[in-house]
Amino acid sequence: MPAVRKVARAATALAIIGFSLLASQTAYAGRGKYGENGDGANTGANANDDGTLSVTAGGVVFDRSKNGSGTSTGALTSSTSWTPPPCWYAPKYTPEQLQKTLEPIWEAESTGYEWDAAQRKKYNADDKEKGFNKDKTGKGYWWDSYVDKSYPPGWDSCDKGPFWVDTGDAPPAEYENAVTPEVLAELAYNEIRVPGTKVTLAPAEATKVNLPTWAWLDGAAFKPVSVTATVPAINVSATATAEPVSLKIEPGTADAVTYPASGVCEINNGRIGEPYAKGKADETPACGVKYLRSSGDATFPLRATVTWEIHWTGTDGAGGDLPDGNFGATQDVVVQEIQAVNR
Repeated sequence: MPAVRKVARAATALAIIGFSLLASQTAYAGRGKYGENGDGANTGANANDDGTLSVTAGGVVFDRSKNGSGTSTGALTSSTSWTPPPCWYAPKYTPEQLQKTLEPIWEAESTGYEWDAAQRKKYNADDKEKGFNKDKTGKGYWWDSYVDKSYPPGWDSCDKGPFWVDTGDAPPAEYENAVTPEVLAELAYNEIRVPGTKVTLAPAEATKVNLPTWAWLDGAAFKPVSVTATVPAINVSATATAEPVSLKIEPGTADAVTYPASGVCEINNGRIGEPYAKGKADETPACGVKYLRSSGDATFPLRATVTWEIHWTGTDGAGGDLPDGNFGATQDVVVQEIQAVNR
């Protein structure tokens, strides 16, 4: 094929993808041309005022009612090189919707009779009754690609055009990231929000050199959280659940020791660390730090990171584990010398 024709075909493919993304984003709000009457693959639950239930541009409904809440919540970062899918395939069009999407593109982006004819043949577009699988209306959907709206690396890797899947059938194996319970669990992982990790340090006054400082987190806030992802069009869903397992303390200077020595405080009876109580100043904390020099006129950036285990369950009875997720925060710590009084 001449180079010019290859470039033209690539441009047409990109135009189709771009138009598809725009159509899906408008349909998400319930006002799009395709699906505005509730008859499209993109329809789903309406968003609640508190944002616990919403529809993404991918036709996926996320139930966030059991997610972490509060102003300091944040997203998890995988403890490995694994990341949630940057793009995926899911039901997007009814036969009529696909026809209304593609025909204007073919007219606007025409690259010649041969290309146009090939495209029309691919979707049997000239058959008024069966074109675009109109004879299968209500018996399946045209699937197409969606992307994570933050456009992470790899968002453009789902570059295959629309393909048909009958209701009840699995998508073709060659379409990686086509939504399954496991893929939905991975997408739900990306929506999990966990509490902030500012630790409480005690004794309450400024930390002193060579004295153990106790560290702990609010046990009431650190409980399992979960998000459920569902594709209503095909009644497939999965729930990803995050459970806190440990807190890692990094003092912000090499001139310090941690308790325990690893700096990793395991969850004990649902509690992260142990609150300080009067009379414990000379005891060794279950979780904490001892600074060996003062911070002077500055501060030490203590970082506290909680590790969360992630597991999932799906509608087909399947389930498993996903990589642990981490979420941390840095706080400034003032360390003072102990003042001696000479008499």
